[in-house]
Amino acid sequence: MDMNNFIKSRPEYSGKEGPIRCIFFCEFHPTAGPIISCQVPENYISKELFDSISVYIITKAELQRSTITVTLQDYKILGFPIRIDDRKYARNAYHFNLCFVCDSNARTVQYESVVVKLSDYLVAMEMERNFLSEGKTSANLQPILTQVMNDLNTKGECALTSTLTEGTTATHLKICCIRLDPSPVMDYQVPIFVKELPEQQWDLTTQQVTPYIDGFNHVARIAALSDVENNLVKACVQNLVYYGVVAMVPLFQYGNVYCTTPKLKDLAQDPDLQSRCLTYVGKSKIQLPCIRDVFRMYAAMTRGTTVRDLCMRFNPPNLRINERKLVQFGVLEGIIRRVNKYPVILNEQSDLQKVFSGSCSLDEICCSMGASSQQLEDQLERDHSVVMLWK
Repeated sequence: MDMNNFIKSRPEYSGKEGPIRCIFFCEFHPTAGPIISCQVPENYISKELFDSISVYIITKAELQRSTITVTLQDYKILGFPIRIDDRKYARNAYHFNLCFVCDSNARTVQYESVVVKLSDYLVAMEMERNFLSEGKTSANLQPILTQVMNDLNTKGECALTSTLTEGTTATHLKICCIRLDPSPVMDYQVPIFVKELPEQQWDLTTQQVTPYIDGFNHVARIAALSDVENNLVKACVQNLVYYGVVAMVPLFQYGNVYCTTPKLKDLAQDPDLQSRCLTYVGKSKIQLPCIRDVFRMYAAMTRGTTVRDLCMRFNPPNLRINERKLVQFGVLEGIIRRVNKYPVILNEQSDLQKVFSGSCSLDEICCSMGASSQQLEDQLERDHSVVMLWK
């Protein structure tokens, strides 16, 4: 399995980022067993629920000092079980776990380093002055957990101060955004800015490449226009994708075919999406198009209908619509998706079988051969041993 796919399959990496719903501190009581000693907000995790999963929270030695993720129907719990060995404790050891609770479909990997650092902070406090085991756990922890949850949810960081024997110490917690590596950038793909390029000292390659990123030039053309080696352009674009500055869209051609997705209904229901759409696709900022006309053009995008067919049918300039921008916005927002063509040659003896195997799209073949899509399609239409797959 590819490493990126393996990482994506792990529950803590899946889902979208969401707030911390609860922070609770649990410990192993010498007579009562695993219990929740403090949680913010109170009673968010019920005793019945905790009892059913406590074996995964207060763990055996093999899982101690390891981040654990427990995914339930409504919650995802992230913890870092700790054991402190010392003869002063009832069973010669003190077990505890500080846990963050998020929605079950939330991404939690960004909280892992925070949970580890906060747990180590509590270990230091416990070893210095029995902060956790002195019997006042709830009173001691309530203000700390409240501050941590509020600050992390609102500011993404939190500063804690404590007074130890050697003086006052500060611990800084910060949520670090962890991104997965983007997919490899292909020659035939088109980069487009989705955010303003931050003002900072970019490397020379990025400075040469970015002026040619306009949402219509594909990567191979950008390399030629910027006079930068192709692989360097790919690396540069991939880096911009990683930082969320650039997204990749299919190459625009009037012979392209698109189809709608279930997200089309959002355009009819979401006023904010409508406003952004009209501003983006309008030919003029002074006179914006009508949302009804934009919706009709999107709804008419079906398999077998090219952009050229749509333009002949609707005449977008008369509707104050820029058809190129219309397609761009639809792809970026997931309202439409490209239906690609994959040529397959039926003659097994042909030298072109590797190229026309059904695994390479027409865009990819055109880009590698330096031919236009129309030229190649005309040529393939005359060859009766080639069929076209649409998917």
